[in-house]
Amino acid sequence: MLSMFRGAARQPRNFLLAAGAALLVAVAPAAVAQEFKLAMSSPPTSLDPHFYNLFPNLNVSDHMFETLVKMDADSHVIAGLAESWSLVNNLTWEFKLRKGVKFHDGSEFTAEDVIWSLDRPATIVNSPAKFDQFTKAIINKKVVDPYTVRLTTKEPYPLMLADLTSVYMVSKKATQGLASDDFASGKGMVGTGPYKFTKYLRDDRIEMDRFDGYWGKYPGKWSKVTLRFIPNGATRLAALLAGDVQALENVPTPDVARVRNDASLTMVSKVSHRLIYLYVDGLRDKSPFVTDKDGKPLDKNPLKDVRVRRAISMAINRDAIRDRVMEGLSQPTNNLVPVTLFGHNPELKVVKYDPEAAKKLMAEAGYANGFGITIHTPNNRYVNDEKITQTIAQMLSRIGIAAKVEGLPMSIYSARGIKQEFSLGLLGWGAQTGESSSTLRAIAACDDPAKGFGVANWTRFCNPKMDAVLSRAVNTVDDKDRLKLLQDATAITVNDYGIVPIHQQVTTWAMKKNVTYIPRTDERTHAYEFSQK
Repeated sequence: MLSMFRGAARQPRNFLLAAGAALLVAVAPAAVAQEFKLAMSSPPTSLDPHFYNLFPNLNVSDHMFETLVKMDADSHVIAGLAESWSLVNNLTWEFKLRKGVKFHDGSEFTAEDVIWSLDRPATIVNSPAKFDQFTKAIINKKVVDPYTVRLTTKEPYPLMLADLTSVYMVSKKATQGLASDDFASGKGMVGTGPYKFTKYLRDDRIEMDRFDGYWGKYPGKWSKVTLRFIPNGATRLAALLAGDVQALENVPTPDVARVRNDASLTMVSKVSHRLIYLYVDGLRDKSPFVTDKDGKPLDKNPLKDVRVRRAISMAINRDAIRDRVMEGLSQPTNNLVPVTLFGHNPELKVVKYDPEAAKKLMAEAGYANGFGITIHTPNNRYVNDEKITQTIAQMLSRIGIAAKVEGLPMSIYSARGIKQEFSLGLLGWGAQTGESSSTLRAIAACDDPAKGFGVANWTRFCNPKMDAVLSRAVNTVDDKDRLKLLQDATAITVNDYGIVPIHQQVTTWAMKKNVTYIPRTDERTHAYEFSQK
């Protein structure tokens, strides 16, 4: 029997026994409140579930759209719209769909919609991070019958299930001919999820009604759900305290102690799979935001020198960021995924804070007097994103790098970043497939659209040696061998300093005392998973 992918290094799972997989469902309690209002920390940039692989977009899509297989709270794969699956041979996967699943317009979900949904991501234009990285391995899709689909890959592909947790199923009938911008008006918002679209006010809120024809069950059977987008942490908490919402995600770090000590509230937290890191423009001969100390452009890009990139990493005091900026809600790292996920490399220790050694590296590289740089960052996306960047800028000044910070809303930041407009910036990436290959493929691999590599590699930084190891890993079926390859690829990546890991983010949720929520490794905040005591 083939040895299949494991979502966590310490918990093997055999996906071929999927018919018995646990469902993401639970029996609903007898009585719950009818309306639920939830404060989200970031607004979506698009409602098209295939447009942009960005976390706030996924958070919203999860309420209305579903995938063939899903992740549980610990990022383990479980059944979704596919009730079972098997390997016909080394290259062909067969999925059995649930019968009786309805779209929000009452039409039936069938194999034709699956094929359409797997084809559509490749057709999306102007996406800052495309979903086709999760479908590139599939070279043939076949409808066996209305409830059976076969997917064929060119080579053995153990990541099939992990990848399919990220591809939403949409209605072919409802989405044919639509542009991504059409979804904001409600067109195409026809999924199989527990809630159906009713109203959207950009950057403010989205309103949904319970879909009474939903095939599954969840603890919270709210008749109406409103997701309010409140990026400012203090305002988000004020809404909870005032009763304007019943729960929120991302408790403001300065208020963590206050929330924990408030008898009217409950707070839960979990180390997430989200890596907060710096991306570094170490490829181009000239970089747009690198200057001398007087602000004049440099003819030579110092970031091309690995000694400079390493010095930047050594100049960052990750423990101080954890203690003083994050109020303890981060785990300093030199990895791409936390220890609980497949691909973590235990040999990669957190880079020691050593500004004196960093200054020596700068001098060896010919920059004893330093240089100037602008660090770009989102200011409404990750926990304390701009504060972290400001702190890093101060730390870099100690090794002669005069750093300025420019914070931008995520919608503007991402649109510019994908065009390679920045030299150095802060970003976050979640290993949404539950293992490190998704992170490596997206943010570290050389730009290769044919493979779906480099979709969120904003500097196009490229190490061919790492790509060769990664390419072997994604086609290696044996768990032990694939784990070693992923760990090696991670080591090559972080030791080349094309990206500079800072920490794994700890995600928090707060809610009224009579409301409960199970925290998730993937940071997802699902209104339908909140329940009333």
